[in-house]
Amino acid sequence: MERTLLKALFLCSLCFLSGCFYPQSERQASQAAYLDQMASVQSAINNFQEDTGVLPIQTFDENTPTYQRYIIDFRQLVPRYMQEPPGTAFESGGMYQYALVDVEENPTVKVIDLHAVQTIQELTSRINNYRSQHTYAPVKEIVAKGLFELDYEMLSYKEAPVVISPYTGNTLPLLYSNTGEIIIDYASDINQLLQEGEEVNEGEDLRPLLYKDAPFVPFHSVPYTLNESGEPELNPPFTETSNN
Repeated sequence: MERTLLKALFLCSLCFLSGCFYPQSERQASQAAYLDQMASVQSAINNFQEDTGVLPIQTFDENTPTYQRYIIDFRQLVPRYMQEPPGTAFESGGMYQYALVDVEENPTVKVIDLHAVQTIQELTSRINNYRSQHTYAPVKEIVAKGLFELDYEMLSYKEAPVVISPYTGNTLPLLYSNTGEIIIDYASDINQLLQEGEEVNEGEDLRPLLYKDAPFVPFHSVPYTLNESGEPELNPPFTETSNN
């Protein structure tokens, strides 16, 4: 696990140094490339499941976040179903981790955009250093059950760290849970989709709206539901007890 995180950090560093945010034409070409690769992986998944009756996924436990539970295990697909993992895959040095959604009814290939890993790892490191000296994380205010906004000044940030949304290109804020997790707040992305007329049911988790017509799943996220004003509201699965 430590080697995997180090590899992700190294890849992210290279990406930012070389300029991740390509001109629009290059970004469109890049997107077309991984969409083609996703289609190839989807075909391999379908054939594997037809032959074996199971899905080629990595082992997970009950504490694994929803959208990181069904990570595709390319070792089970190569070489019989694919010659090699796609070039955009993390396993091949790429910046995307391939995963499945809707595994019970219609297993569908999506990707986790790993470009946010560097920012999340840096924030986690600063929090851990702060906690080693002060016991508690520097919480500024409670934003939802077991979920907090941090005092970034106490963590020596000049500005609050953000990540770039793979859906809209918007900047998304980061939150901190009482289980020590960094959570990306996708509320602005979801609200944009709702403003465009997406219909949802009361109490329904809104995150599937994000990947309904997009290749990405919401990495480091918690559920959202509609509030009385018809806006997305954080509905995290955390307890009230704080371990921060």
